[in-house]
Amino acid sequence: MNKFEVKAFGTQAADAPLKQMNINRREVLAEDIEIEIMYCGVCHSDLHTARNDWGGTVYPAVPGHEIIGKVTRVGSGVTKVKVGDFAGVGCLVDSCGECESCKHDLEQYCSNGWTGTYNGKDKHLGTRTYGGYSEKIVVDEHFVLKVPANLNLAAVAPLLCAGITTWSPLRHWGVGANSKVAVVGLGGLGHMAIKLAKGLGAEVTLFSRTPDKMKDALELGADAVVISTDADHMKSVTGKFDLIIDTVPYIHDINPYISTLNVSGTIVIVGFLGGLEPLLSTVPLILGRKSVAGSLIGGIAETQEMLDFCGKHNIVSEIEVIKIQEINEAYERMLKSDVRYRFVIDMASLK
Repeated sequence: MNKFEVKAFGTQAADAPLKQMNINRREVLAEDIEIEIMYCGVCHSDLHTARNDWGGTVYPAVPGHEIIGKVTRVGSGVTKVKVGDFAGVGCLVDSCGECESCKHDLEQYCSNGWTGTYNGKDKHLGTRTYGGYSEKIVVDEHFVLKVPANLNLAAVAPLLCAGITTWSPLRHWGVGANSKVAVVGLGGLGHMAIKLAKGLGAEVTLFSRTPDKMKDALELGADAVVISTDADHMKSVTGKFDLIIDTVPYIHDINPYISTLNVSGTIVIVGFLGGLEPLLSTVPLILGRKSVAGSLIGGIAETQEMLDFCGKHNIVSEIEVIKIQEINEAYERMLKSDVRYRFVIDMASLK
């Protein structure tokens, strides 16, 4: 297969900093779109992959799956976009296309294994996939998204992970004008959950461990803030919520939140992968037909739906734009939650 070389930023080992390197992209095939990357969001998954926190990282690794750019070449069979259009690429660049999940636009649950934008298996080059911390990317047109022209392009980038990760459960559980939704955690995911739930017409509450997030939450559109460490405050919302979106990315006790669900209510975990501690009590689940669920990003059709919704309602992420040369410092700041609320790399800095 023909290929070409581009500049990128990646790492050669779990304990090594990210630095400039060259990687290969495949030449454009009939169904492919080449995108010159303008902006790339920085996700916790990028850091976890670079440092092999989840195991399985193959080096060299080039993170980045919140990609916005300009179409520079298209294959002969492409109909979705044309050269010069703005386009996006999220967490997926391939799936089998044939299983029941893929047939129902749920590529993120592909039975035969979807291909991640980075650290996935590149079936064309026989290597790992490389992400958006790079000059260009070549992607099958099915996995390319059209970007609303009226939005700030840098602030659109995080919608392709943080946005869709919270949009998908909001849509799956039918959130609308009469819904009462709560969000646990105010970071990259949490701030998007508030904005999107509010955009759908829900009454939105933030659960926070401390009052210092109150001002931000209300400015983002939340109707109320409940301090989760205050027993009386928690008691005041017993049985209130239809849906709770839990965005916390580390082990934490979800039992206190179960009592705030109404009958048939659901708490959906989108931020943490792993075992729950302490153990989950099934008593309130059984006595109130309550559910604990999980959700993974979203399919391509659903992601396009979200982008169109955001274009219509003028919803974007709150971002801090950085240069690619500042990525290692950004990772350290991200670990301290020292960002409001998402870093986005201006990829012009790579030139």
